[in-house]
Formats: sequence, structure tokens, C-alpha cells
Amino acid sequence: MAGTSKQGPSTLPEAPSAKKGAFMRRIFPFLLATNVFIGVYVFVKTYKRDQERKNAETAAATAAAAAAAAALSSPASTTAKTAEPTPPPKRVLPPISEDEQRQVYKWMLEENRKIKPRNAAEKNKINEEKALLKELIRADSLPHL
Repeated sequence: MAGTSKQGPSTLPEAPSAKKGAFMRRIFPFLLATNVFIGVYVFVKTYKRDQERKNAETAAATAAAAAAAAALSSPASTTAKTAEPTPPPKRVLPPISEDEQRQVYKWMLEENRKIKPRNAAEKNKINEEKALLKELIRADSLPHL
């Protein structure tokens, strides 16, 4: 009995706590390094974003100051310089002939016939559009587009 009581306490497993300690010694440095890298990454991203905003604000302030200084120095020359550039001229297309307009209206009528209405209101709207297109196609003279 004395031998068994001596072996009982000496055979108790202390391995789980030792394994847990070894695991924690390995994982904590990894977690710490990961946390530091993520923090640095977030800091750098926000820092760059803030710098871009500051640069944009500085550029806008500089442009406004330059415009104000130019306005004070020579009011006659600033009207010519600060005038908005003229937009490019609009392209004027030749008028569409009545035959081509009728072809377009016929095509629109065909497309309206292909539409499957979902409800009665939509069906009424499509029927009204088709009636209008039929009137335009049959008319002697077409309105100019």
C-alpha cells in the first residue's frame, strides 16, 4: 500500500499545463506582431487619406487667394482671364426625312406590340402609345423632331 500511495501522486499528469504554457509562449508573440502590423496599416491608410484632403484644401485655398490677388491688381484684365471658356459648338444634324421618321415610328409600334403588360394600367398605357404612333404614321405631315 505504501508503494501505491507513493506512485499515485508521482504519476499525476502535469503535461496539460505544460503544453498550454508552451502553446501560449509561441502564440502570444505571433498575435502581438499581427496586432502591431494591423494597427500600423490602419494608421498609414488614414494618414494618407488625411494628407490628400489637406493637400486638396491647400490647393483650393491657394487658387482662391491667387484669384483674389489677381482681382485686386487689375480688374479689367481679370474679366478676360476669368471668363469661362466658351463651350464647343453644338453639332447640328440634318433634319430627318418624313420617310425615315415613319420608319422609326413603325419600328416603335412593333416594339410596343412585343411588350407583355404586367397589369391593366400598363396595358392601357401601351395601347395609348400604340394609338398615338398609328396616328402619326397615318398623318399627312409629321411634326419636326
